[in-house]
Amino acid sequence: MLLSCQNISVEFVTGVVLNSVSFHIENNEKAAIVGINGAGKTTLLRAIVGELEPDSGVVAFEKDKTFGYLAQNASVNTENTIYDELLEVKRDVINMEQRLRDYEDRMSQVTGDELNTLIERYHTLQHNFSLLGGETYMSELKGVLNGLGFADNEFDKKISTLSGGQKTRVALGKILLASPDLIILDEPTNHLDLNSINWLEGYLKNYKGAVLIVSHDRYFLDKIATKVIELERGHCTVFSGNYSDYSVKKEQLRITELRAYLNQQRDIKHQEAVIEKLKSFNREKSIKRAESREKMLNKVERLEKPAEVNSDMKLVLTPHCQSGEDVLKVENLAKSYGSLKLFENANFEIKRGEHVAILGNNGTGKTTLLKILNELETADKGSFTLGSKVEIGYYDQEHHVLHPEKTLYDEIADDYPYLTITEIRNTLAAFLFTGDDVFKLIKDLSGGERGRVSLAKLMLSDCNFLILDEPTNHLDIQSKEILETAINSYEGTVLYVSHDRYFINKTASRIMELTEGNFVQYIGNYEYYLEKRDTVLAAARKNGIIGLDSTSTDTDSSGSAATNNSGTNGSNSNSSSTNGSVSNTSGISNSGTASVSSSAADWKAQKELQAQQRKKENALKKCEDNIAKLEAEMADVDAQLSDSSNGNNVALLQELTKKRNELESSLEKLYEEWEELAE
Repeated sequence: MLLSCQNISVEFVTGVVLNSVSFHIENNEKAAIVGINGAGKTTLLRAIVGELEPDSGVVAFEKDKTFGYLAQNASVNTENTIYDELLEVKRDVINMEQRLRDYEDRMSQVTGDELNTLIERYHTLQHNFSLLGGETYMSELKGVLNGLGFADNEFDKKISTLSGGQKTRVALGKILLASPDLIILDEPTNHLDLNSINWLEGYLKNYKGAVLIVSHDRYFLDKIATKVIELERGHCTVFSGNYSDYSVKKEQLRITELRAYLNQQRDIKHQEAVIEKLKSFNREKSIKRAESREKMLNKVERLEKPAEVNSDMKLVLTPHCQSGEDVLKVENLAKSYGSLKLFENANFEIKRGEHVAILGNNGTGKTTLLKILNELETADKGSFTLGSKVEIGYYDQEHHVLHPEKTLYDEIADDYPYLTITEIRNTLAAFLFTGDDVFKLIKDLSGGERGRVSLAKLMLSDCNFLILDEPTNHLDIQSKEILETAINSYEGTVLYVSHDRYFINKTASRIMELTEGNFVQYIGNYEYYLEKRDTVLAAARKNGIIGLDSTSTDTDSSGSAATNNSGTNGSNSNSSSTNGSVSNTSGISNSGTASVSSSAADWKAQKELQAQQRKKENALKKCEDNIAKLEAEMADVDAQLSDSSNGNNVALLQELTKKRNELESSLEKLYEEWEELAE
């Protein structure tokens, strides 16, 4: 067992974060930690690596085992170049290599026993050098840097000149090169483009050590994870398999837990009704039975109601008005920064109702294009035209549309002054901001919280053309699923940039890949794009469509060939599956007879159960009616026994007493019968 976590508990001022969390990691195992934002994933990682002391519990590593930890804001030496920073990881190997060169120099200058001794030491050192990958570490270093998206001409860049995301990639590269027994990664795909994510998937999948990942990238988790550790409400549940396996098992478990909870609630309510009824009989035996039942009910361990799926954030996107058929037309658009050309002669159209995803490596100009369309940047040449009645709603990944010094309340109130205080609070509550949260400053929010504020403003905007830049960044999986549902239900038009392949596959009806300076079209979702990409790119290069020096070319827009002038025929946003299956519309299957027989049997069984239930209900009602009748008779007898005018009538009193005893005996039997029927 490489790592063992036993009963890890952490409590902050805001409440319990981790409650007796236990799991283990075996050698070579690939495990993922999942949970909503705030579930304690990063807190757990910090407890594992020793950055945070848990309130209780034990973290134990196998003796002499090593780990490497990539935090979300990893630090690196800003004075080094990218290449030199990674080279430091191989310092022991480099020193060993230098000693080998020293031995070689000395061996050329000595003879005899001294030479034999040096040769023996040299061979030993060379063997150890080989075991540590001495012959391959240079190519390994270059491969890691290329895989993480650094071109050869960037190796000599000073780290101080890099963006935060690039620094995180350098830190990730150092961990991979160090090859620890356990790699621990917190959101490693946040700053990677699709090519780098694909490379990292392959690297980690084939890694000889163990891996522990926190990620919201569902494709990534599906490719790598063999175990999923879920954190929910402070508790930990371990599932075998990848994310898709976990998702299915989690839903099954949720249904089972919900059924158990509802059954228990039904039983509790039933017992409370029986207790109340027994007390209402107002008889000593009945009251004792009621008290006995109460004691038993109080000993029952109450089940906690399972969290409802996607029950928290409420996101509904509704266009205020319908745009014209033509939403956007881009003609000969070009943008460069100095000698860096992003795109040139870009031409494409977007029709009403389309959901279009823009893909491409980091630095190709995807975000720049969106900024040009929102008039936050100016194109070098070319133009774009918005169609009739088009109203844009813009989601900026850096959330520059938010004002850092404003409170959440003011951010909404200033942009939508017609909203009442209650309406503003209800809107923010729909995005999980309640109570005094609404008076937090935007600058004090986390990335995920800022994302939710931006989504809230987007929902209020009533726009009919959404332009979204990395909308899933910093969102947990449940929030992503809510956003997916909202976009798929949206009747307007969507153009977005994303690296979330699962999100793209669920929401895109067309993909535009920005590569080699131009846009290549795929009429389908992400899976279709993967299937056709090599063929389409080869055709595009052959026809001179892509390449920064190419000119605009119109070709078939069917998805089987590339084009940078995409005017699609129609605006069907559900055209994502161009190679889908044809459904059987006949309503007949080979097992039709069996299905009919099975349905008939189920219907008959259901009718029998309903008949039995009605019979029991009728018996219970009849019993209650008889009890009420006898209780009324007994009350009448008691009234006659208490009547002073009957005090001297001995025969009548004897008859009344006898009748009362008979009624009491009959009632006792009815009470017992009612209790049995009530069960």
